[in-house]
Amino acid sequence: MVENHVNTKLDQTDDSLVNALTRRRFLQQSSLAVVGTAAVSQLPFVLTSHAAPDDPIRVGVIGCGGRGTGAVLNVLGAATQVVYPSSGYHTEDVQPGTAVARKDVQVVALADVFADRLERCRQQLQTLGIRIPNELCFVGFDAYQKLLAIPEINYVILATPPHFRPAHLMAAIQAGKHVFMEKPVAVDGPGVRLVLEAGRLARQKKLGIVAGTQRRHQRNYNETIRRIHDGAIGEIVYGCAYWNGGEIWVVERQPGWTDMEWQLRNWNYFTWLSGDHIVEQHVHNLDIMNWVLRAHPLKATALGGRQARTSPVHGHIYDHFAVEYEYPNGVRVFSQCRQINGCENKVEEFVRGTKGTSNCASWIRPQDGSPWRFRQPDVNPYEQEHLDLIASIRAGNPLNEAEAVAEATLTAIMGRESAYSGRSIEWDQALNSTKRLGPTRYEFGPLPTPEVAIPGKYRFA
Repeated sequence: MVENHVNTKLDQTDDSLVNALTRRRFLQQSSLAVVGTAAVSQLPFVLTSHAAPDDPIRVGVIGCGGRGTGAVLNVLGAATQVVYPSSGYHTEDVQPGTAVARKDVQVVALADVFADRLERCRQQLQTLGIRIPNELCFVGFDAYQKLLAIPEINYVILATPPHFRPAHLMAAIQAGKHVFMEKPVAVDGPGVRLVLEAGRLARQKKLGIVAGTQRRHQRNYNETIRRIHDGAIGEIVYGCAYWNGGEIWVVERQPGWTDMEWQLRNWNYFTWLSGDHIVEQHVHNLDIMNWVLRAHPLKATALGGRQARTSPVHGHIYDHFAVEYEYPNGVRVFSQCRQINGCENKVEEFVRGTKGTSNCASWIRPQDGSPWRFRQPDVNPYEQEHLDLIASIRAGNPLNEAEAVAEATLTAIMGRESAYSGRSIEWDQALNSTKRLGPTRYEFGPLPTPEVAIPGKYRFA
């Protein structure tokens, strides 16, 4: 049985130590507010979509693994630096060059299905002087519900495996929270539809949603794509998107782990949890294609397979994909992604227009005229995405990226399903699919690994 809280030596920490001079000095230097042993209900302010400038951001973290821990450190970094909103977001109230996010940020509560992952995140926060008491640490499949029930939390980080993202997002929006969520945001059509519904609800409730597609918050991408949209290379003829790299981390199964526990800990290698690497990783590049073309694809025709990673520890996902996407007006995008060691690596985007070419990120080469290159310093995009969300909340006009990241996710799902099945997949077919990946009940026990998809035999519903 998984405990609902985490016991550590911090339980015996005297409040006088927590409030020692070194801690106060840290707060003064960083402008970072720390939640100690006091109950959250004792905190006086609650941030709304019309937050006053001095209202604190109170963060709850759902999913405390590597990316969740990284994301909470990123939002803390956003609070402790003078960094400016990217050119990708500004209103009449918030213009680029205005420091708007250097405000109190409090990490209030943590939630994860595994106690040990939560504890590692908790200990890392402790090194920064941030103490999360036991009563605000929640473990289990229902941990997210307990965290979202805390009314004082107003900013939630969603960083569990992607399968859970749609349900967690909808629950967070229903609970009235602003959301930073990692990409991708679903693994199947039903999940994408729920994300789109949650995005519409967030807009009605004036709640912010920003996704971990951080390229949309990088100045180099924003400026380059702005110039493309302004006609610097004419009409787009075709594009290319690549994430060809080596293998990523793997978790060996340990004695005593159930099927469910092993799959959750080794989640990248199970389609129901990650969406396969075309969805989990290559979604970044496909999002750029949608952004540049200001559209989503109409159809995907793909190939893929599993040649190098064939052992049971690698689950049942593929290790390479190649997709041809058809966009409106006959534009084609050619996509490649691979996770195989020892091969040539390439992670980039490229578009050719009637008047020139661009890598979408830093340079434009017109056929007639001088080449242009982005030469300004950039900021940490993993902090910038939090800065932009906080800036938009404080300006009373919260960002809402749900639709864009949902469309990028579905773009990747189309490619996966075409490769798995050996058949072209159309947008409406993927969006309206009733095929839901994953178990109907979440419990630690047997959960057989699905068969590797064989084109011609695998059927997409």
